[in-house]
Amino acid sequence: MKLLVGFCRVFVGILFIFSGLVKLNDPVGFSFKLDEYFSAAVLGLEFLQPFALPLAIFLVILEVILGVMLLIGFQKRFTVWSLLLMIIFFTFLTFYSAYFNKVTDCGCFGDAIPLTPWQSFTKDVILLFMIVILFMNVSLIRPLFKKFTGMLTTMLVTIGCFGIAYYVLMHLPIIDFRAYKIGTDINQAMQPDPDRPDVYGYDWYYDVDGKEEIITTKGLPPEGRPNYIKVETRLLKKGFEPPIHDFAITSEDQGDITQEILSEPKVALLVMYNLNNAENRGMLQLSKFVKSAKAAGYRVIALSSSAPSETDQAKETYGLDVNFYTTDGTALKTMIRSNPGVVLVKNGVITGKSHWNDFDELNL
Repeated sequence: MKLLVGFCRVFVGILFIFSGLVKLNDPVGFSFKLDEYFSAAVLGLEFLQPFALPLAIFLVILEVILGVMLLIGFQKRFTVWSLLLMIIFFTFLTFYSAYFNKVTDCGCFGDAIPLTPWQSFTKDVILLFMIVILFMNVSLIRPLFKKFTGMLTTMLVTIGCFGIAYYVLMHLPIIDFRAYKIGTDINQAMQPDPDRPDVYGYDWYYDVDGKEEIITTKGLPPEGRPNYIKVETRLLKKGFEPPIHDFAITSEDQGDITQEILSEPKVALLVMYNLNNAENRGMLQLSKFVKSAKAAGYRVIALSSSAPSETDQAKETYGLDVNFYTTDGTALKTMIRSNPGVVLVKNGVITGKSHWNDFDELNL
């Protein structure tokens, strides 16, 4: 039992630290996932949505701290109780998400390791089993250091985590795991794989002596059975989904200009996924950046999912001499974790990204 407890202690501790650090690298992204869970379509906890970001920061830092505390054996009873309560909550969340197909990716490991809902639930069940073993054998967990050293280690880890959180919030994630990282060819990332298409099944319904009979084929009705009642199509196997599949730049006047923009030799995209949530200090810096970018030969356009009335108001309020175009809000959130932010593109390839705090440091 001692060996099993030791294995569970190391495995759970390292996994919680890894999971926490991956999300700590991008707490804004994890807050978007929490916001999705809190929405009316999932858990119906809309009153928590305004607190998604502070809750995200608290949870990811707590993950790291509890993982460290478990490894060093500091405050073991508090640690194991906290781990048990946390994993019970997340196991329920991932089961609910998987069973009702509410959220397609739990965000357990951020964008670094995307998991399906059932994969997330399976992972949490394994962790729950291990944490229960630790809970029932907490007396076998021996501290690695004396109490003062354990407390000091925990305090330093906490300070370090808050430091990382502050840095990535004021700039951008240290490591970009998303589809729009620097160096990405957007055109290439949008291409489907013809060798890995979606596989559909066709359910043909028949009335046989008053009983319903269903025959599934991959296309045409069963041979010699043309007199079916109805046919329904369902997805049997999901094919290859391009890393970028929801990116388009449109306007009421010009229609879809995505390819036109991706063909430009120098274009600066001002990204504001939602103008109601945009940082005022960042918006105030956009006019200066637009002038600098245009002087450097860039075509500058603004992308937002906000309504035309809001974009017109923003142009007037902040003196923005740019045209606004419509792009899906989720795509813009994925593109850059800054609202506003800037993405530089050269012939469809992303060459630079900047948080609004770092506009002056962006190489034009």
